[in-house]
Amino acid sequence: MNTVILELNILAGNYPVEYIFSMFRSFQTLVQKIAIAKNELQLRLNYMDIVGDLFACQHWSIYLHDSLGQRATIEIKGLPDSFLDYYETIGAEVDPVIKYVSKHHIPVHEQVIFTEATWKQSQLYQSGCGKIYDHEHIMTGPIVGQGKLIGTVHFARTSGTSPFNTMDLMHLGAICAHISAKLAFLRAQPELSRLEGVTCLTVRELQIASLVANGLTNAEIANELWISQNTVKQTLKRIFRKLDVSARAEMVAKLQLTS
Repeated sequence: MNTVILELNILAGNYPVEYIFSMFRSFQTLVQKIAIAKNELQLRLNYMDIVGDLFACQHWSIYLHDSLGQRATIEIKGLPDSFLDYYETIGAEVDPVIKYVSKHHIPVHEQVIFTEATWKQSQLYQSGCGKIYDHEHIMTGPIVGQGKLIGTVHFARTSGTSPFNTMDLMHLGAICAHISAKLAFLRAQPELSRLEGVTCLTVRELQIASLVANGLTNAEIANELWISQNTVKQTLKRIFRKLDVSARAEMVAKLQLTS
């Protein structure tokens, strides 16, 4: 509650009270929609349905690579199909915002990298992002899995709108964390459903056991599931006790997981 009050106080000087409360309602609704998604399609659709209102933007999209890190699934609103061709052939190569996100795994908007003048003169803006598609302000956030970028979310506001700010980045960071954690859970489900009937482990314990079988370290598992390394360590201890084993390899063998 204190965090909410603090955020409201920060925003109060810049936005009408009605807008502030609408934004927080949209944020809570989106978090709930992400949580209840039963598959990746529903996750993408639930996200796309609400997130435009949350960030008061006119164009938004989500890019997600498959579980092998290959083919990307793309959902986009507010833009013609020609934008995808432009971005894949030209935009991505000259986009310092996506490069920053790829390197640091944190959300960023154009004013973190550019001044207003240098943004307007940038190759990305001049090549079409700004001049053709009216992306006056842009913001991008990371979707991560197994310690690497497996997707991105993108936002644009058109001419005459205000730029994205620090509070937008804070909210986007939280949303990206929720999406990353939910995606990790959904992609573990085929293995989990096979195991649920033959073990006494909880869903979280099965998730961690499955990731161990895939060769992830405690640090990588913690990053994948957005939990602490100590939580991973303690969960593995519980699994070992339940299965009466003393090593990771024994656990994988007893659960008949593919390592």
